[in-house]
Amino acid sequence: YLPSYSLEDEPSNLDEMPLMMSEEGFENDESDYQTLPRARVNQRQSGLAWFLLGGWKVLCGSCCDCLAHICRRKKELKARTVWLGCPEKCEEKYPKNAIKNQKYNIITFVPGVLYQQFKFFLNLYFLVVACSQFVPSLKIGYLYTYWAPLGFVLAVTMVREAVDEVRRYQRDKEMNSQLYSKLTVRGKIQVKSSDIQVGDLIIVEKVNLSCHYPVDASARKDSEGIQLGSCFIRTDQLDGETDWKLKVAVGCTQRLPAVGDLFSISAYVYAQKPQLDIHSFEGNFTREDTDPQIHESLSIENTLWASTVVASVNHRNIFGLLDLELNRLTKALFLAQVVLSVVMVALQGFVGPWFRNLFRFVVLFSYIIPISLRVNLDMGKSAYGWMITKDENIPGTVVRTSTIPEELGRLVYLLTDKTGTLTQNEMIFKRLHLGTVSYGTDTMDEIQSHIVQSYAQVSHLNDFATGATPSRKTQASGPKVRKSVSSRIHEAVKAIALCHNVTPVYESHAGVNGETESAEADQDFSDDNRTYQASSPDEVALVRWTESVGLTLVNRDLTSLQLKTPSGQILSFYILQIFPFTSESKRMGIIVREESTGDITFYMKGADVAMASIVQYNDWLEEECGNMAREGLRTLVVAKKCLSEEQYQDFENRYNQAKLSIHDRTLKVAAVVESLEREMELLCLTGVEDQLQADVRPTLELLRNAGIKIWMLTGDKLETATCIAKSSHLVSRNQDIHVFRPVSNRGEAHLELNAFRRKHDCALVISGDSLEVCLRYYEHEFVELACQCPAVVCCRCSPTQKAQIVRLLQQHTANRTCAIGDGGNDVSMIQAADCGIGIEGKEGKQASLAADFSITQFKHIGRLLMVHGRNSYKRSAALGQFVMHRGMIISTMQAVFSSIFYFASVPLYQGFLMVGYATIYTMFPVFSLVLDQDVKPEMALLYPELYKDLTKGRSLSFKTFLIWVLISVYQGGILMYGALVLFESEFVHVVAISFTALILTELLMVALTIRTWHWLMVVAEFFSLGCYLASLAFLNEYFGIGRVSLGAFLDLSFITTWPFLWKVSTITLVSCLPLYIIKYLKRKFSPPSYSKLSS
Repeated sequence: YLPSYSLEDEPSNLDEMPLMMSEEGFENDESDYQTLPRARVNQRQSGLAWFLLGGWKVLCGSCCDCLAHICRRKKELKARTVWLGCPEKCEEKYPKNAIKNQKYNIITFVPGVLYQQFKFFLNLYFLVVACSQFVPSLKIGYLYTYWAPLGFVLAVTMVREAVDEVRRYQRDKEMNSQLYSKLTVRGKIQVKSSDIQVGDLIIVEKVNLSCHYPVDASARKDSEGIQLGSCFIRTDQLDGETDWKLKVAVGCTQRLPAVGDLFSISAYVYAQKPQLDIHSFEGNFTREDTDPQIHESLSIENTLWASTVVASVNHRNIFGLLDLELNRLTKALFLAQVVLSVVMVALQGFVGPWFRNLFRFVVLFSYIIPISLRVNLDMGKSAYGWMITKDENIPGTVVRTSTIPEELGRLVYLLTDKTGTLTQNEMIFKRLHLGTVSYGTDTMDEIQSHIVQSYAQVSHLNDFATGATPSRKTQASGPKVRKSVSSRIHEAVKAIALCHNVTPVYESHAGVNGETESAEADQDFSDDNRTYQASSPDEVALVRWTESVGLTLVNRDLTSLQLKTPSGQILSFYILQIFPFTSESKRMGIIVREESTGDITFYMKGADVAMASIVQYNDWLEEECGNMAREGLRTLVVAKKCLSEEQYQDFENRYNQAKLSIHDRTLKVAAVVESLEREMELLCLTGVEDQLQADVRPTLELLRNAGIKIWMLTGDKLETATCIAKSSHLVSRNQDIHVFRPVSNRGEAHLELNAFRRKHDCALVISGDSLEVCLRYYEHEFVELACQCPAVVCCRCSPTQKAQIVRLLQQHTANRTCAIGDGGNDVSMIQAADCGIGIEGKEGKQASLAADFSITQFKHIGRLLMVHGRNSYKRSAALGQFVMHRGMIISTMQAVFSSIFYFASVPLYQGFLMVGYATIYTMFPVFSLVLDQDVKPEMALLYPELYKDLTKGRSLSFKTFLIWVLISVYQGGILMYGALVLFESEFVHVVAISFTALILTELLMVALTIRTWHWLMVVAEFFSLGCYLASLAFLNEYFGIGRVSLGAFLDLSFITTWPFLWKVSTITLVSCLPLYIIKYLKRKFSPPSYSKLSS
């Protein structure tokens, strides 16, 4: 848990509340210090003002959360004891190993959907109005005019939710039905994923390494290495990295003769309670059937995590910002409706049953808030989803949440994963630099010829003079003799081929039963059958490169490794010591003894910052590292040191003594190793490229130009993340990068934040541990500083931290966030964001299934946002406001009508006229606004700056809403007063006259709103007009006033006369022409940005 307080609650910036500038303040008690900002917040917000300005919401929310917490108390996480192969022995009952993404079941579907719908003020309001029509004294018109639209809205919503629910069920069923091999007393059987239980023994087969195992597991026995008991696995569903991790089986069970013997022993595993930290694990393995009992400790090396168990999912019911804004506008309309009703009753003089009249007026003006708003918006969202799915430029895109396509048009922050999202995680060796000469991909054949020539000479010398190799070595190591380019290349390639943790693996031709212990002779040791496994893809890339130039790693175990020369000769080396890579040391080393000569050599490779002080003086390393880094290459410095037998024995004695010490063991071991790391001979500098996804650079540039700030959140190392940030142009060439130093306490965080404050326009790179410390003490200050950066890179982030960063941005900036990733470790981040996008990649479909939108390549996000997101938002904003205008104009006419007829609560239009007005007469033209576009897709991609305007929300704001209100009042007044003035002698026809002018006005207003015509829009206009004209013959009974509708008030011969036609045309023209003139003048003298491009 990280303490947080809202940016709105604490508006003071860093200048008003600076970080403490002296170290003395840090001596205070931490808890006291942390409460200082909170105390100020609480002091400022106390009292009645706080309650009225939103405090009541906080109190209600707190009460609801408290009740929910009591009703569904979270199960306490405890340590567990798991019996080997005996699930029935487990004392505690564990949930099924099933994935469930469904929101509802058969019982909760109807209540759940109804609750979600009536949670919106709009729908709840119409439910109350519709129910009021059952009261005779409040009844106005026909019941179906209120219940039919409401029923239609609920029916459309339920059908859509049902379809989504069925799709979720089918996807879950597919995942839960995948078969895996389970070991039982009777042998191997196939079980479904959902039937796997705690304590089951699952066989992880090599042939299924591409599969993802949906369980947390620990290694018991490795069938391929009786002596070693080790294997390589991937943890891409936990940390997003597709590197191979070395895992070790428990020694006690590894020594068993056969796999089936696991059932002949009585053993259990004690595992610590579930932790957020995915990089550590503590547990014990106990075998009970021996005397004494065997106890073995378990660590992270014994775990085979391939995925995570999903016991339950917290579903978020997603509503876009546009929905919330429209909900606020409907509340404003409701307030206006109540005020208008009170004014009408007041003008009556509050006579008689005024309270009943007040409610009748509220019902009478209920069309100010149109029920069709939800229908049109929901149908529009479905149309946008269909357009996205059918777009041939982004094939394979799937819309999984159809309620928020408009969110794609208002994003400010994009939080992206690195591995598999921006990169392919495929390393390619690009550059070898020897100080005086540099080799690239086009000159690798020169290196190959040097290697072939070099080993041919060595082989020739070995044949004729056995002492030649030592003398050659002595000559090569002399400090005064300048080596030839060929010998330097030979030494560099040899060092790269030896200094690593890579293991060559050969596929074995095993029998049907999968028993490979006796199949050693059947193994194929050819080059085609060899694959490399290592914990770092960089090392695999280096070893593959040495193979391509002629020096091949053919075998490796814990004590030795063998290289094959271009001529086929095998060179054997004994591994004396190995110093693995750590994030602190930033380097790895190995001491080997060559079998043929007995020479001992210490090889080391690492980051330039770590190696610069270790190698001998040179004048090129720093400059070349900078050049390669600017190209986005991952650099490694390679060095060596020749050791005599005496030197090595002295080192080994000190090293073993340091490893046995009880106090400060780590520091003492590091000190002994560092004594060896002095004045090492610099051999070469290597450059490896992590291949980017297709078109990542132009896509990131497009998003940056659109005003979207991009944060990269990755579980990878800091150096790797920095390289990718440069190579992908996430950080532009002319921008500085501020690497946030590791901090562990408040004082260090304070000093580092002060250093960061002095930097301007630079990208930030920070590790997950430092981020957590900063957020613990300086959350508000850190987020404010980070948000000013053009780009932020967070490395070594856990999945929980990724989701936490998303929520911090939402709380502190109130801007819309989008998260994109491709692995199971990205799911929490994707679901925390306002809009989640998943990529179907090598790491499975977890991110894709959990996201709101699924794409196949990162480059598709450009078109998804710039074209579909922008269009969806602008279309929905126009559609929503036009539908409200349609309701307000008829309510204005009703207000004018009632005020003229002595403030009587009598409806102007009854029955089918009201239903037809919102449906068949105007629905198709209004809904055709979902096809409107201001600029062509190509133009939107060419000028991403157009996207910036949308983030300010100007397409739908109180300003635009008030403009539409004024238009509605003007047009409603003109239509009603015009009908009364021009048809004074034929007052009985006023309903037919005003209604006809109203329909024509609405059709013309749609035409006024449209910016780019589509042929379907023209069809919709003429179809609606035709429907109205055709229906005039059947609607004569509805054209009466009040209850007096018995006669035929619609005279067909009258409406075909010229006076009727020109007077209706005049009213319509007066209501619409001024708006057309205003629009023309505005486009001429103050054109919007898109009109400049479209012209």
